[in-house]
Amino acid sequence: MLTLYNLTQLIFLIIAFPFLLALVLLTPKYRLRTWKRLGFGLRSQIKHTKKGERKTIWIHALSVGEVTSALPLISGIRNRFPDAFLVFSASTNSGAKVAEQLMADHADLLIPFPLDILPVTAYFVELIRPDLFILVETDFWPNILTCLQRNKIPVMLVNGRISHKSMASYRRFSFFFRPLFQTFHHLCMQTETDRVRMVDFGVAEERVHTLGNLKFDTPLITGSTKLQEEPMVLPDDSLLLIAGSTHKGEEDIILSAYVRLRAAFPNLFLIIAPRDISRGKEIQELARTKGISGSCRSDKNAHNQRLLVLDTIGELAGCYRFADIAFVGGSLLHKGGHNPIEPAVMGAPVLFGPHMEDFAEISQDLLTVGGAIRVGGEESLFQVASTWLSDVQLRKKAGLAALKCVEKQQGVIERHLQLIQAIL
Repeated sequence: MLTLYNLTQLIFLIIAFPFLLALVLLTPKYRLRTWKRLGFGLRSQIKHTKKGERKTIWIHALSVGEVTSALPLISGIRNRFPDAFLVFSASTNSGAKVAEQLMADHADLLIPFPLDILPVTAYFVELIRPDLFILVETDFWPNILTCLQRNKIPVMLVNGRISHKSMASYRRFSFFFRPLFQTFHHLCMQTETDRVRMVDFGVAEERVHTLGNLKFDTPLITGSTKLQEEPMVLPDDSLLLIAGSTHKGEEDIILSAYVRLRAAFPNLFLIIAPRDISRGKEIQELARTKGISGSCRSDKNAHNQRLLVLDTIGELAGCYRFADIAFVGGSLLHKGGHNPIEPAVMGAPVLFGPHMEDFAEISQDLLTVGGAIRVGGEESLFQVASTWLSDVQLRKKAGLAALKCVEKQQGVIERHLQLIQAIL
């Protein structure tokens, strides 16, 4: 599998080299970062940051969601292993920006993740020489995992989850994924369902653990540096509805329900945080067609009394602490839903649509305790939100139930730290 992978990669690179070179040179966001992902400057960075013989732990996260998931874990690692040399990497540019905000006080070295070209990954592993490599959730690459395995470096997956859709893909391309999962010494899954799926896929049972979702241990007060430096000013005596991680097609439903809610609750303010932040202006224009004036968070001196589109990175989790009601996006459409823990841990009552397959267990737990309600579209969204907005005690009771549901499942970080301590 590895030979075929590298041969295919080599052929592609030879054919596409002129195009790739032009893309890198002409695109600012790729220009500097690509060189770093090839290893340029890495030796100097390590030389200036790593002092003495220290245990080295390399933690990697793909993008924004995985970086924020990793925060409580890396904070716990820093507290438990204060003398360890912590390296943190992210694959995407947006993930790197959030890592700079959130990880600066915890990690000793922040780097971009290497391109999965065999000489490049070998160079990174040789220079960093980790005693443990921790992968957060996803971003499986054959060459880096093989290099770690050949150097007898323990590899640990944390916050692992496998949706029904992902499992189908893994089975379809089992010749590719099964060897990848065999390189892990420990796979720490979010739920028992995830663990069973991984074992059924052929991973040795003793390597797979159910340790829970890292976000269960997210601090109750959280927020990005930007949110602290540029606080949001909400209208006085306002109620706040936050629709987080929404997808194209959901905003139309949410805005239509909001128009009706606003008629009954004139002090209701809406924040929409699209999953794709580049859609900010698009959502602003959609709102305008419905008679809703709004602005984007990225606009300078943005002031409005009705709608704010949160088109910035890393601020949504911090905003949930102000929410009277939170809607979790990706759930009205067949997108599998997004993580309901972030609003629940802030004590916000949660709404989501019928498609929460990627977070089936936690969403069901929230439904069972009354911390969340499932809605099917505009009408049910309007009805449930109206009920909660009309009754502050009922709303607070639901928010408290959501918070307690999360608190009952905390202790995830400690379970991970015990396993890390056993490895080191």
